[in-house]
Amino acid sequence: MIPNFSKKLKWIESHKNVFKDIMRGVERETLRITLNGEQSIKNHPKSMGSPLTHKWITTDFSENLLEFITPANKNIDVLLMLLKDIYRYACKNLNQELMWPLSLPYLNTYNNPIRIACYGTSKIGQKKTLYRKGLQNRYGYYTNIISGVHYNFSLPWSFWKAWTNVTHVDNSKDVISSGYLGLIRNYYRFGWVIPYFFGASPVISSCMIKNKKKYSFITIPKQKECVYLPWATSLRISSLGYNTSISNKLCIKYNCLSNYIKKIKYATSTPYPKFVKIGTNDVQKNPKQINTNLLQTESEFYSQIRPKRKIILNESPIIALENRGIEYVEIRSLDVNPFSSIGITKQQILFLDLFLIWCTILDSPYIDHSELRSIHNNWEKVAVQGRNSSLQVIINKKEILLTKIIQLILRDLFKISEIFDKFFHNGQYTFTCIKLQQFLRYPHLTYSANILNNIMYEGFKNFGLKLSNQYFNKHLQEPFEYLKSSFFIKEFLHSHKLQKIIESKNM
Repeated sequence: MIPNFSKKLKWIESHKNVFKDIMRGVERETLRITLNGEQSIKNHPKSMGSPLTHKWITTDFSENLLEFITPANKNIDVLLMLLKDIYRYACKNLNQELMWPLSLPYLNTYNNPIRIACYGTSKIGQKKTLYRKGLQNRYGYYTNIISGVHYNFSLPWSFWKAWTNVTHVDNSKDVISSGYLGLIRNYYRFGWVIPYFFGASPVISSCMIKNKKKYSFITIPKQKECVYLPWATSLRISSLGYNTSISNKLCIKYNCLSNYIKKIKYATSTPYPKFVKIGTNDVQKNPKQINTNLLQTESEFYSQIRPKRKIILNESPIIALENRGIEYVEIRSLDVNPFSSIGITKQQILFLDLFLIWCTILDSPYIDHSELRSIHNNWEKVAVQGRNSSLQVIINKKEILLTKIIQLILRDLFKISEIFDKFFHNGQYTFTCIKLQQFLRYPHLTYSANILNNIMYEGFKNFGLKLSNQYFNKHLQEPFEYLKSSFFIKEFLHSHKLQKIIESKNM
C-alpha cells in the first residue's frame, strides 16, 4: 500500500542537518474587485509598477488578476513577512478597490466584463497578451480568472550530496533531476491530501459550469447564481476548474526527464483539431492565439506539480530544464486560503515541508498507464467529494478508504516531525500534524467545510466581501516588516524604466 518508511526515518535522523537549507517561494494570485464585489475593469495600477518587469507584483490572465511573487528564502517566517509586505504595498496602492480572498470568483451573470492583461507595446509584452487571448478562446474567460497559490520548493545541494552520493555539483544534473522526478511521482500518487486538508473551493458560480449534468449540484438558498457539492474540497482543481483535458491527453508520467521534455516539445509543435478550428486570426485579421498547437507554450501545461529551473536571458523554461536539469518543484494544488489575509499560513508550509520530504525519500516506482488513470481519478474524486467518509481511492490497483491512506501518511509525517522538532527546537511540525489529524477525524473542521458553512449562512459574495474589507483595513494600517517602503519605490521606478527600454529596443 505505502512502502515501509522505517529505514528512511533512520536516514533522516542521521542527516537532519541537511534540511535546514530548504529554499521556499510563494506566488499568490488575487482578483481586484470593486467595493461592491464586482470584477474590476480598471487598468493595473501604475503605482504598483510595470506588470511586465516588476519582480514582485505582476498580473496573470486578466488585467485585474494580481500575482504576488516572493523572493526565495530559507526562513519560513521571513518568507511570510515578504508576502505580507507585498500585500501591504498593494493595499496602499489600490484606488477604491479590494482584493478577493477566495480562489473561485463571485460571478452573478453570464456577462461579467473581463479584460485580458496588457503588457505594453514590446514584442515580449504583445506575445504575453496574445497567449492570454489564446487561453480565452480555448477555455473561456471565467476558467482563467481562478486564483491559486503556487509554492516553490527546493532541496539543498547538501541534501542531494548525502542522499544520492553525488560528488560534484557540475556532474549532478541527471541524479538530482531523477530525485525530483521521484518526488513528483509520489506527489501525483498521494498529493490529493492537500485538497483534502486545505481545499477551499466547495462553492462555484453557476455561470462557470459548462456541463451541469456531470455532478448533482445543489443551489445555495437565496443565491441562485451559486451552487455547491456537499462533500467537495477543491472545485478549482477538479475538471470544473482549470482545464486538465489537454494535459491528460499527453499522459506524462514523470519517469524520465528527457521523455517529459520530448512530450512538452511535441505538445508545443503539434496542431490540435479543436484549436485549428479556432484559427490564428479572426475575419479582421486580428490574432486569436499564438498558434493552433496542443499547447501554445509550455506554460499552458496545467498540472498539480511542475519541474522547474531558473531561466537565463531569452531561454525557454523547457530548454532550461534540458540544459541544466530540475532545480525545484512548483506545487500548484493549493487554493487561496481565505482564513489567512495573505492566502497561506505557516502551518500549511510546515505540512508541505514534511510531505514533500516524505515524497522525496519514499520509494517511487515508475508510473504506468493503468496507475496514471487511477491517479487522475483519485484527484478528481477528492476534489469533488473528499469529505465523504466512505470515499475510496485506488492505490496499487486496490480500492482503499481515503481516510485510511491519509492516516498512514500522517503516521510517517508524525515521525519526521518529531525528528525535526528536536533539531529545530520549536515543536511546530508536530503541532501541525496534530492539527491535521483532527481534520481527518472531524472533516467538518477542514477549510472546505468551514467555507461552505460560512457561505450558506452569509452568502458567497457577502462572505468574500467581509474578508476582503477585513484584510484590506488590517494591512493598510500596518507598517512594512521586511521590505522597506524605499525598496518598493525603487522597484516601481526600475520596472517602468525597464519596460521603456524593452519597448524602445522593440524586444
